Amino acid sequence: MCGPEKMKITEAELEEALDSRSDKPIYRILKEARIGIAGLGGLGSNIASALVRNGVGHLVIADFDVVELSNINRQVYTPAHVGMEKAPALRRILSEINPFCEIEDHVTRVTEENVQVLFGRCDIVIEAFDIPEQKAMLVNAVLEKIPSAIVISGSGMAGYGNANAIKTRIVNRRLTICGDGTTDVADGVGLTASRVIICAGHMASRAIELILNKETAIKE
Repeated sequence: MCGPEKMKITEAELEEALDSRSDKPIYRILKEARIGIAGLGGLGSNIASALVRNGVGHLVIADFDVVELSNINRQVYTPAHVGMEKAPALRRILSEINPFCEIEDHVTRVTEENVQVLFGRCDIVIEAFDIPEQKAMLVNAVLEKIPSAIVISGSGMAGYGNANAIKTRIVNRRLTICGDGTTDVADGVGLTASRVIICAGHMASRAIELILNKETAIKE
C-alpha cells in the first residue's frame, strides 16, 4: 500500500496559518528578516528549526562538522543523516519544514577572518558553538566587524539541573546571552536534549522578539 500523498501548500496558505495564531500580521515582517547561525549542533539546529517554523524568511547557516550518532540525542538530525555534513543536512530538514525560507548553507569553519563575509548582511547573528574560545571569538568579531548586527549567544545549558535556571540576559542593545551561565559539558555533566532545547528556545524567542518589536526590544 502506498503512503499518503505529500500535501502541497502555497506560501499564502502558510502565511494565513501563521498569522491566524497572532493578534497582528507577523509573517511579512519575519519573512524579511535575515538571521545567521554559527554552529549547527544542539543549539544551532534547534534554533534554526524554531525560526523557520515561525516564518523567518532568510537564514545563513554555517558549520564545518558532520553529523555523528552521538549528536542524535539533542540535535534535529536523525540516524539517516549520520556521516552527512551538517550544513546541507540541516538545510534539507529546514526546507521540509518551511519550503519558502531562503537558506544559505556554508560548510566551513567560522573564523574571525570570514565572519563578515558569511554574516555581513544579517540583522541578527546567533552564536551556537561548544567551545568558550570560539564563542568569544564570534561575539567579538560580529560586534566589531558588523556594526549593524545584533548578537545572541548561549552560555550554560549542560547537565540535568533545574531548567528554570536558564535565563535570557540582555547585556546591552547589541548583545543577549541565554543559558544558566555556569554549567559546561567540560565539567563532565553531559548534554541532554531537554536543557539544550530550552536554551535554544530562549535564543530563538529573543531573535523573534527583536524582529517583531525592534524599536522597543533593543532599548531594554
